[in-house]
Amino acid sequence: MSIYVYQTFEFKQDKFKDGIENLKKMKDYRNEKYEHKVEILAPISGPDHTYSLLATYDGLAEMEMQDKKMFDDEEFKKLISEFFLEMIEQGSMYTQILRSIK
Repeated sequence: MSIYVYQTFEFKQDKFKDGIENLKKMKDYRNEKYEHKVEILAPISGPDHTYSLLATYDGLAEMEMQDKKMFDDEEFKKLISEFFLEMIEQGSMYTQILRSIK
């Protein structure tokens, strides 16, 4: 059963360009190094600076295993720390964990 982690967040307006570049690096890094798929979703309607990440895992156990690997990875922690601390509005991140129904 697939597990989806859907995260929305708002970029700081003055960090928008740098934020997009950092987000693409994070996505590429995760897709190359880990056993899950990450996509960046851009708004077509709604608030212009609200973007989303969608990560797809094979199951809950796989999600937990990949998350542990990511947070033990110093390079990933550097990317994500810069993103959280400098690129997005504090308190704007919202995370949902969803599963598919067969």
